[in-house]
Amino acid sequence: MNQHIPIYRSAIGQSSRRFLPEESSKPCLIGGVIFDGVPGLDAESDGDVIYHAICNAISSLSGVPVLDKIAQDLCRKDGITDSQVYVEKALHTLGRQKIVHISLALEGKKPRIIDRIDVIRKRIAHVLSLQISQVGLTATSGEGLTDFGCGDGIQCLCILTSVEDLTFS
Repeated sequence: MNQHIPIYRSAIGQSSRRFLPEESSKPCLIGGVIFDGVPGLDAESDGDVIYHAICNAISSLSGVPVLDKIAQDLCRKDGITDSQVYVEKALHTLGRQKIVHISLALEGKKPRIIDRIDVIRKRIAHVLSLQISQVGLTATSGEGLTDFGCGDGIQCLCILTSVEDLTFS
């Protein structure tokens, strides 16, 4: 008789970026959503801190350096700066692991995230092939206690939970 044993794993990812100068024309992308009236993030890619934090959490699960190798090659060799592509490539490194929940926490004085939380959750759910109920997202201004809270940049923390079904005879 075969026995299925689920193995659960959790991983943490983090990403933070400074904003470009106000006169920059680069759009501000957070969770694949454009925020008007806010300068873009200082990065070779689009700098999307949510997608980068997800990639870092996936690296923790898979052991594959997603941002330091896969994304860097896509950006520098192929000119791909869309961080959603990096996440899609990262998902292939998980093998038999399947993401079952993601929790994201943003800190930054700007942009105002609260009004767009459900839009971002839906986008992340789509990219990760999850239901929106499997995507948690909170945002805080940071109350001026850090550079993020003072409006110099934005930070994202990510916790991923994955499951892998192992079969034993």
